[in-house]
Amino acid sequence: MPRAQIKDEKKYQKLRDKGESKEKAARIANASAGQGEKKVGRRGGKSPSYDDWTKDDLLKRAREIGIEGRSSMNKSELVKALRDH
Repeated sequence: MPRAQIKDEKKYQKLRDKGESKEKAARIANASAGQGEKKVGRRGGKSPSYDDWTKDDLLKRAREIGIEGRSSMNKSELVKALRDH
């Protein structure tokens, strides 16, 4: 069922399936629906993927946003938790 705040549901689902966070997937889906996929893709982001972060940096970010159980998580679990948040 389409959500009112998501302008391109198919794009949103593809991004979520790739592992993007709900917020990021919605932002990209809505931007590409309004401006066109090529324009949005060229603009891009400057922040590296969580996969490129060190475990210490991931732990720090998880602490900042209040992810429970972060101290016992390995790097891939931290990345998933951050993306799901």
